Amino acid sequence: MTEYFFDQHYNNLHYGLKTLNLKEFESCTFTNCNFSECNFIGVTFIDCQFNNCVFNNAKVNHTAFRTVYFNDCQIKEVNFAMSDKLIFEIHFNHCILDFSKFYALKIKGTSFTNCSLIAVDFMATDLTAAQFHHCDLYRAEFEKAIANKVDFRSSYNYTIDPSKTKLKKAQFALEGLKGLLYKHDIIVE
Repeated sequence: MTEYFFDQHYNNLHYGLKTLNLKEFESCTFTNCNFSECNFIGVTFIDCQFNNCVFNNAKVNHTAFRTVYFNDCQIKEVNFAMSDKLIFEIHFNHCILDFSKFYALKIKGTSFTNCSLIAVDFMATDLTAAQFHHCDLYRAEFEKAIANKVDFRSSYNYTIDPSKTKLKKAQFALEGLKGLLYKHDIIVE
């Protein structure tokens, strides 16, 4: 049986392997919490916020993220690809998501603001109208992604192959063009 929690505030907690299993959280706020040891099973987050939390290496398979905001969080090496896809909506502000995976997810309109996205897997991901504001996309992989209407203008260190990624009406700054031309071995100054 699933336990339900509404409008609760959790501070400075360190969650163990199965602590959150079979729980649903709605309109809850988590601050300075550590989820790194968690192996989430049957967990749902609806309209929740995570502030200054650590998720490094957490197993979020079959976890529902329905309008969830991550602020100043460390989320390294987390595989979101097996998350519950029903009403999947997440946003990241000042987060470190290095080596995380969003493979084949539909994350239309997701916002990434001032995030480190080093070597993040966006392969086959639907990123339509997503926003990457001031993000480090070094070695992030976009092959077979749908990046139509994505705003990359203020982001940097990306390399995207336009022949392998849908980029219709995507926005880039002039300085970022070298990240689109890298495979042609063209020097842009």
